[in-house]
Amino acid sequence: MTTEPTTTTDMLRPALYLIPSTMSDTPAETVIPAGNIAIIRGIKDFVVENIRTTRRFLKRCDRDIDIDSLSFTVLDEHTDMTDIPSMLSPLRSGRPIGIVSEAGCPAVADPGSDLVAVAQAEGFEVVPLVGPSSIILALMASGFNGQSFAFTGYLPYENKARITRLREMERRIKQESQTQIFIETPYRNNKLIAELANSLPSGLRLCVASDITGPKQSIVTLPLEKWAKRKYDYDKIPSIFLLYH
Repeated sequence: MTTEPTTTTDMLRPALYLIPSTMSDTPAETVIPAGNIAIIRGIKDFVVENIRTTRRFLKRCDRDIDIDSLSFTVLDEHTDMTDIPSMLSPLRSGRPIGIVSEAGCPAVADPGSDLVAVAQAEGFEVVPLVGPSSIILALMASGFNGQSFAFTGYLPYENKARITRLREMERRIKQESQTQIFIETPYRNNKLIAELANSLPSGLRLCVASDITGPKQSIVTLPLEKWAKRKYDYDKIPSIFLLYH
């Protein structure tokens, strides 16, 4: 009597797997561990921020993956919170689910955290996988305090709130020696650097980490007084910004 071979799907625990993705078009094998790819092969149900981007990512991980056999559910900033619990239906049926962000680590500065919260509340296993995080990689390369740091996301767009946020970050740097990490819409990167150089103490150091893990990666740390005189062009390039004294 013969038996069917055990598939990767059969071997995976019914859990929510948090799958980091590439942050550029760099080959997946340069930043994604082989163990992650083995797990990806065994998952049929995915919750993703962008279906097209995820399909391309999965194909870069393994060209033999049958994309058309997979199920994709979108979870992005426009998703109604009441729709999120139903996304765990495969898990309730004993099947693993993979969650993939638009870039980098899911659930970090990413709507995937809402799905993780539901999974935790229902007692399901959550498995974070190793992979690239632009926030952590930028901090590692900045030369700033890695013992105390805060990621504050996007700066407010409205001028008064923006100034208040910058002053608060300056206070935390001075009083708590806390590294401040934040992001901006890529097409406003150049404007942000000029704004920081003009509105904050010239001695504060700014690190600009752009295209991390990509072919044009650049991570530069300088005092704001030097940024004020420096020629640069980071527009439309995904970047992380860090401030410290």
